[in-house]
Amino acid sequence: MTTATYQVSGMTCENCVHAVTGELANLDGVSDVRVALNPGGESAVKVISAAPLAAEAVAAALDEAGDYHLVR
Repeated sequence: MTTATYQVSGMTCENCVHAVTGELANLDGVSDVRVALNPGGESAVKVISAAPLAAEAVAAALDEAGDYHLVR
């Protein structure tokens, strides 16, 4: 198991949390997603997966969820 925490911008409410959680949970190998919402700032998104995720895959899932961006 691998745990990674990503900083994500653009999240403002619980609907954002649900959208991001749903898209990231659909990535292969992901077993858990937890979001520490910081409305209007950078939210911490903790992802537990079987193997490390490519940053491109995480960024694509965030884009699919809405106007959310991986802070690099």
